[in-house]
Formats: sequence, structure tokens, C-alpha cells
Amino acid sequence: MSAQRLRRLRLVLTLLFTTLNAAGLILLAWLVVRSDSLHGEQLLDGDLHRVTSTAARLVQYGDAIVTDYIGRDVLGDQCPQFAVLPGGATPFAPYYSARNCVEVNRADLDVLATQTVSSNLVLETYINDGDVRVRTEPLRNEFAQNIGAVVAWSDARGVAAEHQRLVLSVAGGCLVLVAAVALAGHALAGRALRPAAAALEQQELLLAETAHDLRTPVAALRALAETALRHPDQRAELLPRTVRLAGRMGGIIDGLLVRARLAAGVEQLAIQPVWLDQLVTSLVEETPHDGARVTVTAAATKVSADPALLQRAIGNLLDNALRYGKQPDQPAIVHITVAGGRVTVADHGPGIDASLAEDAFDRFTGAGGSSGLGLAIVSWVAQSHGGTLSVYNAEEGGAIFELALPVLRD
Repeated sequence: MSAQRLRRLRLVLTLLFTTLNAAGLILLAWLVVRSDSLHGEQLLDGDLHRVTSTAARLVQYGDAIVTDYIGRDVLGDQCPQFAVLPGGATPFAPYYSARNCVEVNRADLDVLATQTVSSNLVLETYINDGDVRVRTEPLRNEFAQNIGAVVAWSDARGVAAEHQRLVLSVAGGCLVLVAAVALAGHALAGRALRPAAAALEQQELLLAETAHDLRTPVAALRALAETALRHPDQRAELLPRTVRLAGRMGGIIDGLLVRARLAAGVEQLAIQPVWLDQLVTSLVEETPHDGARVTVTAAATKVSADPALLQRAIGNLLDNALRYGKQPDQPAIVHITVAGGRVTVADHGPGIDASLAEDAFDRFTGAGGSSGLGLAIVSWVAQSHGGTLSVYNAEEGGAIFELALPVLRD
């Protein structure tokens, strides 16, 4: 999977996360807006119902409809306004409450009153382009006959304005939340893809390191093979060099794989108590010195570590000292000290350039002209165990590499 595909996948995950959450937010916002709209209508209708029911009780029936009692009630001087209209039934003089709260077309009221009388239903609707809420209620005599209608109306613009403010607030809140969800989704998608990105980076790094570290050995191996083909009499001499070179290439590949696994976190550490002094002593005894002089001063110390990785790390330090920690044409002299969870490997070589000391453990950069892979592995092993790797020059000459690990207390 390429980095570009990972970026596209992160974008898709972000869009999916944002879309799903935005849909939920929009649904919730619609419910809130709808509920507020119904609540506003219920408030208006409740107030109008109070007026129409009260006015209907104040109407007197006899030979004719009497509305005089309505005019004596305080209801006529308050809002909402109301009217008692014939609505197409037996004609009588229409009654309108005294107070003018909102302008309406009385012809519209007559139409609604007629619909109420003819349908025998309570009507609740808007007129004046939604600015006025109207409720009509049929008037019935003692024989349950519709003899007119009570019509009440109220200014709905205040409720509509409050509802509009709520809509704008909800819309603004939704936009902010959707933006926040998008940012959160982008962050979560990045976190979810981080292992894949790290694996991809490690893969690319492994390929780069492999190409870098094998370029010279492969060229040397090809040169040896071509020389052997051209000079069969030299094969006996060239064959051992070819075998050693192939072994070195195998070691490089093995080291690259270990370092890549450690960096990617896929190398599982088999942590257990390890006697560091015994491990170092055994390692030194098993390592061929090729004429070099290696001494060990060890005090009993126990650490919690993966013994295989720890052995490989210390082996790399020893190999580095044997290869590069010596004077020209002189056998290497290496002294190893083990105490307090620390392994110190001191050589008598040219030492390390102070300006390169900080980069000695980076890939492609090594002490004494090595590939740097061995020390990079030691550094990764130290970090994976919560330890450190440091290097400095001895006053009498030579480099000192110190691997420090947390001591395991009994």
C-alpha cells in the first residue's frame, strides 16, 4: 500500500465518519426544530382556545343571538382578538372585540367561519402569509345546531421570530459540530492508520537500507566471481573470501530484518531475568577473536531483558570493537566491564570523532567506516528495553561504548 493510497483511505474514513455523524446531527436538529415549531403552535392555539371557548360561553341564545355579555367582559379588551360571526347560518350582527391587536382581512375571517359552520369542525390555520394564527370554533344552540362561529386570531410573528432564532442557532451549532466531527474524524483516521503508515515507512526504510548496505558487498561478490572465472588457478584462494563475503551479506540481511521488526514493534520481546555478567562472559568465550585480546571484568548483575536480543546487541558491540577498535596492523585490544546493569566495551582504536558521536547510532552512519547497522541495532535493543546506548572517547585513547539497562532488583 503506497503512501498516496493511505492518504486516500484516511480521507475516505474521515468523510465516512463525518457523513454518518452529520446525518445524526441533522436528524437531531430537525427533531429540535420540529419540536419547537409544534410547541410554538401549541402555545398560540392554547391561547386562542381559551378565547374562543370563553366567548362561546358568553353568547346567549334566544330568538336571536345576543352578544352583549361579551362586550361587558374584559376578554373584549385583551389580545388575542376574536369575533362572533354568522358563518352562513342564521344571519345576525357580527361581533368584533374592541382591541385591535393585529390587522386582518375580515373577509378571510368570514370564509373561515363559513367553513367551520359547514364542516362542524374546529379549524386552526394561518392567514396573512403565516403572520396570523386563527382558530375557529362552531357555535351550537341547545339543539346542537350550528348557528355561527367564534373566530379568534393572534399575531404569530413573535413566535415565528423566536423559532427563526432557534433555527439559526441550531444550524450554526450543527455547522460547528460537523466541523469539529470532521477534525476529530481526521485525527482518529490518522491514529487508526498510524500502524499501517509506520509499517509502510519501515518497509520503505528496509528496502533503502538493504539497497544501501548490500550494494558494496554485492559488487565485491561479483568481482570475486568474475575473477574466479577468468583465473581458475586462483579459485582456491578466492573461494574462502567469497564464502566469508556471502556470510557477511547474510548477516547484514539478518540484522536489517531484526532492526525492522524492532522498529515496527512486531518483534515480541521475550522478557525474563537475565544475569548480565554470565551472558557477557559466555558471549566473549564463544566469539572468535582472530588474535585480538579481549578481557572481561564482571560483577554479578541481573537485568530484565530478552536474552537473544541482548546477546545480539552485546555481540554487535564486541564485533564493532574487534573490527574497528584497533590500530593499523595491530590486533584489537578490547576490555569489557559489566556492573550495575551496564556493559562497557572499550577498545584501543582511533576513537570516535566527537562531531559524529551523536550520529554514530543512526542508520547509514557508523563508527570507523562501518555501515552503522550493528550499532543501530544495539541502540534499538537498548530503547526497547528502556535502556540507553552512549559512546565517548577514553582519555588514553580508544572508544568506549556503554549499554545501560534497568537493573532487576530481587
